[in-house]
Amino acid sequence: MTSIRSLSLRGFRSYDELDVEFDPGVTVIVGDNGNGKTNLIEAIAFASTLRSFRGVANDVLIGIDAEVSVVRATFDVEGRELLVEIELPRNGRSRVLLNRQRVAKRGELAAAVAVTVFAPDDLEIVKGSPSARREYVDDLMELLHPKNEAACAEFARVLKQRNALLKQLGGRLDDAAALTLDVWDERYALAGERLAQLRRKTVEALAPHVESALRDVAGGDAKVGVEYEPSWRLGGLADTLVGSRGDDVRRGVSTVGPHRDDVIVRLNDLPSRTHASQGEQRSLVLALRLAAHRLLTDVRGSAPLLLLDDVFSELDETRSAALLAALPAAQTIVTSALEAPSASHPDAVLRIRDSELVP
Repeated sequence: MTSIRSLSLRGFRSYDELDVEFDPGVTVIVGDNGNGKTNLIEAIAFASTLRSFRGVANDVLIGIDAEVSVVRATFDVEGRELLVEIELPRNGRSRVLLNRQRVAKRGELAAAVAVTVFAPDDLEIVKGSPSARREYVDDLMELLHPKNEAACAEFARVLKQRNALLKQLGGRLDDAAALTLDVWDERYALAGERLAQLRRKTVEALAPHVESALRDVAGGDAKVGVEYEPSWRLGGLADTLVGSRGDDVRRGVSTVGPHRDDVIVRLNDLPSRTHASQGEQRSLVLALRLAAHRLLTDVRGSAPLLLLDDVFSELDETRSAALLAALPAAQTIVTSALEAPSASHPDAVLRIRDSELVP
């Protein structure tokens, strides 16, 4: 099991200084909106992923009056103490250490410290654009096997270079340019097929957990389907690029590939994005996050640290209790604008006002 023992912040978001220790069980962080609750658990998640779960760039995490933001977190992973230290300067390169050793890749932290986050913005996974669902799958894919980060990075690099070439062509393709594009198409197809294969395997592993998770949080016997849908239908990506070349050259961008793919979530055989009610969509989002948490627990052999950001404000008492009952045993940190939800049975309550701990 992964848990956090202590967190120290300097110049992170709204926190000038914060030092806090955590109970190994359930901790509820209570405070009015805008007082720093989400900033606190954002820092915890950042110490594992080096990314904000709120989808902002790292420079946004640096306090307005700070020149450098410092996050220092002590985790316990299966009885082993891990110290994560991060410095984000306003100018210059960031510095990340794991047990005093420099971390070169984000995946190294994800491999060492597993964290699962439930947040109100998660509703976009079901009702939003395909990019939200791709990000959900890619994040899970990297947490399951951190080396998968390389496949995402390689496709992003090749996509950027192919698009730069297409833009440079200005809508005209001569023989020399066609030969250069052939080379990039081959690299693009190889990287794209690899990424799509990894996503497909991740979705296939996730799908059985989603249906059981939905039963746990919402009851009933609704049928749920989760399927990876590539932007190319027939044949492989290489063959599809041949057919899309004219359009790609004319528009100056790559019109097919993993960056255009979707993950379709169906409820009773209908697309949930367009046919599910808001209540059903909210239950589906909880099921997707819970399914990912369970899959991570199975694959890694222990439960990740669990962060629940104000999710109970969106749930009635029955669903709140059902969600908590369905979670694998793990350290859980909950934020709430109200008093601790009765279903959470907290071991500790922290109160935040103006980004400071109060009695």
